Amino acid sequence: MPPVSFLDGRVSLPYRMGTRTTTERAGWLESELAGAETIRQRPEEPPEADGELLAAWAAGDRTAGERLVEGTYRQVFALLRRLSGGDADLASDLTQETYRKGWDALPSFDGRARFSTWLCRIAYTTFLNHLRRPRLLLPLADEQAAALADPSPAADEELGRSIASDRLRRAVLGLPEELRFTVTAIYWGELPVREVARHEGVTGVAIRKRLRRAHAVLAIALAEEGR
Repeated sequence: MPPVSFLDGRVSLPYRMGTRTTTERAGWLESELAGAETIRQRPEEPPEADGELLAAWAAGDRTAGERLVEGTYRQVFALLRRLSGGDADLASDLTQETYRKGWDALPSFDGRARFSTWLCRIAYTTFLNHLRRPRLLLPLADEQAAALADPSPAADEELGRSIASDRLRRAVLGLPEELRFTVTAIYWGELPVREVARHEGVTGVAIRKRLRRAHAVLAIALAEEGR
């Protein structure tokens, strides 16, 4: 993808969404949402594996609990890091909070979807709750402000890419709830369509329709913001 330019405080998107076909827009959005990588769908373990580990954990088997964390941590952390705009420290804190909430809520896990899918939903809700918390804004120290002034060409290019990525993230977070969760779960949580469908209690066809609707809404939002 060609670099994004940062000029006079405005971002110039390398591709104008309005000049692209529906298929091109969908492909571009999928690439951007997945971090410019092919969407990876990891092979699923048998659903019984979740039940066996959870039963062992409930019976006091600490090793089973460790295996549950090991099998889901990377996925949960990756989802939260994308939602957090690449802030690894925040993603780490929210991941820990997600697991605490998950253990407390285990009695409500009904096994309709995989444990990892259920946990990603808790992570997603944990992030949204974080956004609603009041935060203290501190002024930049003089040395911090100086470090941000007059960026080099390389920093300028990187800043442009970062702003474009942040615009896409904000556009995703502005989607209606069912579209927002579907997009973040599939692209940033790397969950298979069939798993999201099971969790949501709908068909895979319905999930794919949500994705198409989300692509259309995102394309319009990004085109309007890029003008």
